[in-house]
Amino acid sequence: MWARSLNLGLGLIALHSIFVACILGSTPLGVSDVLSALVGRGEIGDQIVVTQIRLPRALAALLVGAALGISGAALQGLLRNPLAEPGVLGVSASASLAATVCIYYGLTTVSPWVMPLAAILGALVATAVIALAAIKTRSVVTLILVGVGLSSFAGAIMSLLLNLSPNPFSLADMINWSLGTVANRSLEDIGLAAPFLILGGAILWFSRRGLSALTLGEEAASGLGLDLKRQRIWVVLGAGLATGAAVSIAGAIGFVGIVAPHIVRPLVRHDPAASLLPSALLGGVFLVLADIGVRLIPTQTELKLGVVAAIIGAPAFIWIAIGQQTGSRES
Repeated sequence: MWARSLNLGLGLIALHSIFVACILGSTPLGVSDVLSALVGRGEIGDQIVVTQIRLPRALAALLVGAALGISGAALQGLLRNPLAEPGVLGVSASASLAATVCIYYGLTTVSPWVMPLAAILGALVATAVIALAAIKTRSVVTLILVGVGLSSFAGAIMSLLLNLSPNPFSLADMINWSLGTVANRSLEDIGLAAPFLILGGAILWFSRRGLSALTLGEEAASGLGLDLKRQRIWVVLGAGLATGAAVSIAGAIGFVGIVAPHIVRPLVRHDPAASLLPSALLGGVFLVLADIGVRLIPTQTELKLGVVAAIIGAPAFIWIAIGQQTGSRES
């Protein structure tokens, strides 16, 4: 009952945040103006601003945050490590690298499906490497180091591509993907990534019971009838699809997948299965609110969403890491 109330409350907050995102901007609109624009009435200028600029941008932020939130919660449940999430483990960076390669070689002009497919493939490869490392070693430090290595390698290759960029237009596009943004996203962009995002989220949702069993340990979970190999494959596939779809929309945005589950976990009695949906909702709300801040901060050049998310999320990551280390020493 408590988890259901939590999900309902976060869902209502998400809807309100979308509506607020449609109101606020360089030129604030009234509530009645936004409502009129959403139903196809009112001034043409207001309809364009709301339905073609602010609403798609807010929906993109919500979906990206939801994908990263649910992926982070699932990976933390699978690896039984509160520091696991797509950004920290190099999954987002690998997906962004694959998308950047498509931009560099001009493959995005071949088909609109190239970008989401490439990002998803990059995310799947990185997630598979992390899952394999989790099988080979039980050390949290080693796992984090593997993720840092993946992020560093992907970052190095992206820096090389930026250095060799053939023209300033490709360079600007690649920088946008490496920093993360939902500016200028359309409903068509969301529609291309949505099937993969929904499929990834559905896979993670239907594998949630296995995540709860893993809290007892792998041997106990196996004794309860859980197929560990199949569980890892499904979680890796779901997280890879969701993260890749998120990157194909917004580029690399980190730390959402670690902050949202960490806040939610105590509210659901540390049950990984119960944390999936609220982590997705909270991650979506977090990015929508962060993007509103990005649009309202009076800077000459608009800040990138990934930069703002990192400024907020990196200190939270340090705090969580220190708290986990302190807890392990006390135990």
